[in-house]
Amino acid sequence: MNKFESRYAQSPKEVKTMDTAALRENFLIENVFEPNQVNLTLSHFDRYIVGGAMPVDQKISLPNPDDLKASYFLERRELGIINVGGAAIVTADGERFELAYKEALYIGQGTKEVTFESADAGQPTKLYINSAPAHHQYPTKKVSKAEAEVVELGTPETANHRIINKLLVNSVLPTCQLQMGMTELKSGSVWNTMPAHTHDRRMEAYFYFEVPQGQSVCHFMGQPQETRHIWMQNDQAVISPNWSIHSGAGTSNYTFIWGMAGENLDYGDMDHCAITDLK
Repeated sequence: MNKFESRYAQSPKEVKTMDTAALRENFLIENVFEPNQVNLTLSHFDRYIVGGAMPVDQKISLPNPDDLKASYFLERRELGIINVGGAAIVTADGERFELAYKEALYIGQGTKEVTFESADAGQPTKLYINSAPAHHQYPTKKVSKAEAEVVELGTPETANHRIINKLLVNSVLPTCQLQMGMTELKSGSVWNTMPAHTHDRRMEAYFYFEVPQGQSVCHFMGQPQETRHIWMQNDQAVISPNWSIHSGAGTSNYTFIWGMAGENLDYGDMDHCAITDLK
């Protein structure tokens, strides 16, 4: 049975008063994947949806939750998918796409039927999903890692040496407001998005994976001078408000997927926070 959850937005004033349990309840998405179902969480920050589809031994469909008040899920939305499991087959209005590990698929607004299946039930796929409201129909398109815009940042000395793969971004293909990519940390590096930043013009969500067994990631959020943290495990996601930093440090290196939506498609549109100014 598919799951859908809706979460309200919170102001910095509210978040300052939250204890550990409240922070986790409002921002952490613990169960992204469950066998043979689609789990979706809608955030009222920019009406962004975060979720996962995990078909094992059957084909499953993208649901249309009542909360969307739409004839079908993508009537007024666009969708981004990145495969973080076994080989997948995604069908969008009859067009079949095969996705290997870490390959992405953009599905445009107006697509009526989307289904997911694993190429091999013995190695089930895990399809990480992000969706944002859309005002225009752009073509559905697969993007491989080889087609991504790649940026290398950080250094081993500051423990933030990382490779940023911009997969579903405006420099690679047209979208309405959805942007998605994947950052891979090098061995020995643990910090992501450090120095930290905020961007009031769009919210963001992080999904952490390739976290080794027995290891964790501490995700940092909040205003730069009023930070909070959430301990996260493998295959979990977290919602980042527009006004919040979004950064993390792991007990090992790991990979994470970032997704954004808002009124600006400029990847460099951000307000940087000096490391020594964080509190």
